[in-house]
Amino acid sequence: MRLILGSASPRRLDLLAQLGIVPDAICPADIDESPRAGELPRPYCARMALEKLQAIPAGPDDLVLCADTTVALGRRIMGKPQDAGEAAEFLIKLGGRRHTVISAIALGQAGRLWRREVVTAVRMKRLSDQELNSYLDSGEWQGKAGGYAIQGRAGAFIPWISGSFTGVVGLPLHETAHVLAAAGYRA
Repeated sequence: MRLILGSASPRRLDLLAQLGIVPDAICPADIDESPRAGELPRPYCARMALEKLQAIPAGPDDLVLCADTTVALGRRIMGKPQDAGEAAEFLIKLGGRRHTVISAIALGQAGRLWRREVVTAVRMKRLSDQELNSYLDSGEWQGKAGGYAIQGRAGAFIPWISGSFTGVVGLPLHETAHVLAAAGYRA
């Protein structure tokens, strides 16, 4: 049984390595990640993981693992910022408030499907102008949902979470290990 990771994320590779897993292949999905009109964050995140899974070509014995991580402030999806200005807007809006990070995983093999969603509450402190500008200058916000990476410099901005730290990073390990075991995968 081959395991294909449907993501080019180095963070997801590192997280799988914590489980002692090295995928046999890495095949990132190329899909449109635009939310639909009126789509709520949790269904959006679950749809993204499933659409990524469906976009990966695989043989009948291949096990394909895909994931999506979505940052939401209330009903608003805060995707990957297009530029530093949008990243600043996201970080200012998140500052001093709780938000949610949804991580959805989809695992498939020959028409069988295993799915999980994890919702984590996160509080970010209000950033000073110096903290905000320094973070934006670091470039770490690029390609990150909500414009931040909890496992990097932004970890200093997060005084509290309730839920899955690894889910906020990009792959909830407990749930991932569970679906892989349910599918019969052994590292």
